Amino acid sequence: MSTGDRGTRGVLTLGEGLGVLRTRGLGSLAHETDLVVGTGGAEGNVAIGLARLGTAVTWLGRVGDDGLGTRVARELRAEGVTVVAPLDAAATGLLIKETPAPGRTLVTYHRAGSAGSRLSPADLDLVDIGAFDLLHVTGITPALSATAHAAIDAAVDRARAAGVPVSFDVNHRSSLWADPADAAAVYRSLAARADLVFAGVDEAELLAGLAGAPADDLARAIAGLGPSEVVVKLGEDGAIAFADGAAHERAAVPVRVVDTVGAGDAFVAGYLAARLAGEDLDGRLDLAVRTGAAACTHPGDWEGFPTRRDLERDLGADPVQR
Repeated sequence: MSTGDRGTRGVLTLGEGLGVLRTRGLGSLAHETDLVVGTGGAEGNVAIGLARLGTAVTWLGRVGDDGLGTRVARELRAEGVTVVAPLDAAATGLLIKETPAPGRTLVTYHRAGSAGSRLSPADLDLVDIGAFDLLHVTGITPALSATAHAAIDAAVDRARAAGVPVSFDVNHRSSLWADPADAAAVYRSLAARADLVFAGVDEAELLAGLAGAPADDLARAIAGLGPSEVVVKLGEDGAIAFADGAAHERAAVPVRVVDTVGAGDAFVAGYLAARLAGEDLDGRLDLAVRTGAAACTHPGDWEGFPTRRDLERDLGADPVQR
């Protein structure tokens, strides 16, 4: 049984939705009693980021028939995301986030055997992949289980067969892989079938097999695997995009950092929104670094993601608007 409808044109993304438990202020879970319950998950975060920027988006993922699963679906839907969420007997996964010091975040996952990990190719029949403008996947989902891996492979293959562009964000989670070499092999397979690849520097090194190489060399090496467009996220140094044999760079937007979790997902959402709006590479990078920066100014996995109106304001302005 599903908690949503078939998708519409725009972006389709699929993956695991998680409950999030975080300390409200600085401190560890061992001592803090003031906790906040929320939701997260990379693909859902990107979906929310896209929706806030006015892009039609559908999220597909299994959720537990429990309070956290209900919350995941409800919060995505409240943000304007079309939700297709088959209910599963397994529990919804949980992410625990602690902030021991300003700008420093510790994340722990409890997702083994979760509802989201039971995603399978059969769930793809709930949507018409060929009806979308773009498919977005990450390297997290293939690490969750054999069936989730098969679902991502099948989704990518269906998209390619239908002529739908594929976006792939490496999003490496070392705790989900026993051997980095296994992760790299999966990532290379997905990158080879994607049109657009996103990676942080460490992820790009893993994917390209080039430790310590400059970002533009990493982007060129990844492009050699097959994608026509590669974006390397450089954190506080901005980002570089490579396409048609040329590299484009954009500096980061300086902000007062509160929480960096989710910033990479906001960056991806901004880039995809600009791409679908017909912006060139410089325009895509510009929106991406601004959305990523805005996400860092607010606690939570996605709560600080900006709308178009938010981006019209100066990120460095006085926080008190008079």
